[in-house]
Amino acid sequence: MDTTAFGRAREPLLGRLLGRLRLKADVPLRLALWNGLEHDLGPNPQVTVSLPGPGSLRYFIPPSLDNLAEGYVNGHFDVLGRAQDIVDAASRLAQTALPKNGQFGRLFSPQKHDRLKDAKAIQHHYDVSNAFYQVWLDPAMVYSCAYFPTQIETLEQAQCAKLDHVLTKIMLKPGERLLDIGCGWGALVMRAAQKFGAKAVGVTLSRNQYDLARERVAQAGLSDQVEIRLQDYRDLDQGEAAFDKITSIGMFEHVGLNHLPAYFAKISSLLREGGLVLNHGITSTDPGSGNAPLGAAHFIDKYVFPHGELPHISLALRDLQSAGLEALDVECLRRHYARTLSLWAENYEAQSDVIRTRVDETTYRIWRIYLAGCAYAFSQNWVSIYQVLACKAGPSEALNPTPWSRSYMYA
Repeated sequence: MDTTAFGRAREPLLGRLLGRLRLKADVPLRLALWNGLEHDLGPNPQVTVSLPGPGSLRYFIPPSLDNLAEGYVNGHFDVLGRAQDIVDAASRLAQTALPKNGQFGRLFSPQKHDRLKDAKAIQHHYDVSNAFYQVWLDPAMVYSCAYFPTQIETLEQAQCAKLDHVLTKIMLKPGERLLDIGCGWGALVMRAAQKFGAKAVGVTLSRNQYDLARERVAQAGLSDQVEIRLQDYRDLDQGEAAFDKITSIGMFEHVGLNHLPAYFAKISSLLREGGLVLNHGITSTDPGSGNAPLGAAHFIDKYVFPHGELPHISLALRDLQSAGLEALDVECLRRHYARTLSLWAENYEAQSDVIRTRVDETTYRIWRIYLAGCAYAFSQNWVSIYQVLACKAGPSEALNPTPWSRSYMYA
């Protein structure tokens, strides 16, 4: 078909689309069309979308975050502007087509998880390449929410502060045995050994993380204190000595809504009486649990976070208690994660030329929009994140070793 004729045939559709967007939105965005014309959807456009042909319009009908992200990452149109401004403009566009059931739509349906499926999901997300993550993470490669106690910390300082905040909360002492579920590249277990004198075991399902974590442990001279395992936490031997302390940082998002009771029960079985566990994970702010706003579900599930499910904090606490654990302290770090993700997104933008030499263009675009989109989501309170400190539940005072005041956490 002649593209010029096709373009003329689609002009009425274009007119209706632009009319609807202008009526419902005030978006600082410019559409640069294939015919040389430009249409601004609001004053002072910060973002320009270049549409190479009329077929690109289908990603704006409706303009959900799913549709817009799909079109961008697959190269069906180009976008000029800062990633943060792009996400802001896309979110405003998506609000012109909210579903009838409101802002939230199902993120991931509760589904069956098994070892093979979970291992593949972890590898999909974390095994892009170690070199890729090294470009935009801090030097310790901590890929989880940082902690900004004075708001002025650098990313590196804030990640170190987060590790210390976690290890101080669990009252880690020299010689104690620590289990870190989902240990990443080993930053927390190494800190536990170096500063707190603990003996630590870290488990991960990512081969890339396993290889580099073991290398870093050896280089730091910590092999006698830190063990890294390529292992599913469900396969940890309950016959070995119980752990004094357990941490799970940014891992329980992969567990699945229907599997949280078994997850917390496994942790409880591995924790000695008088021990402490800290679960640090992303949650949905929709009480229905597992929901995402403005049609962002398909893109995240398909390209970034396969089989992930976000519980509401109330569901996490219910299942934790049902598994025989008592929540002692619950801290919301939503603002901290919004800041962390913004810094990651800024690093990513600043290092875009380097990143493009390490991954293909589609992967580059996926992560560019994902990081900026997550920063926006946390800033808007669409999703949140909590640290939950817990011990074994029961009437015995010996089960809870923490002081009666929380002040020890911030000493």
